[in-house]
Amino acid sequence: MTVAVRKLAAFSARASYLMPIGRWTEDLCLSFSNYRHFSESSSEQIGSKDASVDVVNRDCAGHLGFEKWDNGGGLVHKSAEIDPTALIEIGAVVHSKSVLGPNVHIGSGAIVGPAVTIGQLTKIGYNAALSNCSIGDSCIIHNGACIGQDGFGFFVDDQGNMLKKHQMLYARIGNYVEIGANTCIDRGSWRDTVIGEYTKIDNLVQVGHNVVIGRCCMLCGQVGIAGSVMMGDYVTLGGRVAIRDHVSIASKVRLAANSCVTKDITEPGDYGGFPAVPVHEWRRQVAAGRLNFKKGSS
Repeated sequence: MTVAVRKLAAFSARASYLMPIGRWTEDLCLSFSNYRHFSESSSEQIGSKDASVDVVNRDCAGHLGFEKWDNGGGLVHKSAEIDPTALIEIGAVVHSKSVLGPNVHIGSGAIVGPAVTIGQLTKIGYNAALSNCSIGDSCIIHNGACIGQDGFGFFVDDQGNMLKKHQMLYARIGNYVEIGANTCIDRGSWRDTVIGEYTKIDNLVQVGHNVVIGRCCMLCGQVGIAGSVMMGDYVTLGGRVAIRDHVSIASKVRLAANSCVTKDITEPGDYGGFPAVPVHEWRRQVAAGRLNFKKGSS
């Protein structure tokens, strides 16, 4: 490993006059990072740790404005505001102007993007990605969740080309919210995407841009909510429920698994089917369908 560092240093001395110092430092960091990834995976390099490795890593991080966080070993930007009690595990990165409250826990591989705010006692799982969002107090964001990325918005111009519609707003996650593994919550385009307090979201759920979900809702696995949906409080969505865009759902509505909501639901109660109707009506539809099938086959 020491030999590799010396070779990189010798190369940089010969090439430094060819490029600006900032570009040279970034290229050196990238070259060493690639070499280290290869060499540390080789059995010949196991156990060969050298102080020069830490020196290069520290120099590279410092050049980009990052520094090692003592409580956990992750990288944090110098402009981030982080409570001393926050735990940022090795491999996690906290970007510029982010704010982390007391006793926040950031798992390895997680990325906290620029200007993200995370409230106290919140836990972010491994490989989660947070951008353009704020997370409330005492939340749990499970492994691989993505919050605050662009929504799926496009328009056709006069020449018939499909162009991206800008997504410029945020995702706001309330207090005591739990978000399952590999769930995606998009940022807003014309209003913020909002998840109300105490709402619980299962794994593999898609929440589109501009969606507003009330407090104490429960979304089971593989639910898909299209853009600009408005949901009240205490709404329960069974597994694989689909909700079309710009639909409103009243508080205290429960939807059976595999239902599809195609129009507003204005009254509390249980619903099911495609399209979703009151559950008693849906059951009659299912019974009538079975009866007709038996008659046709006899």
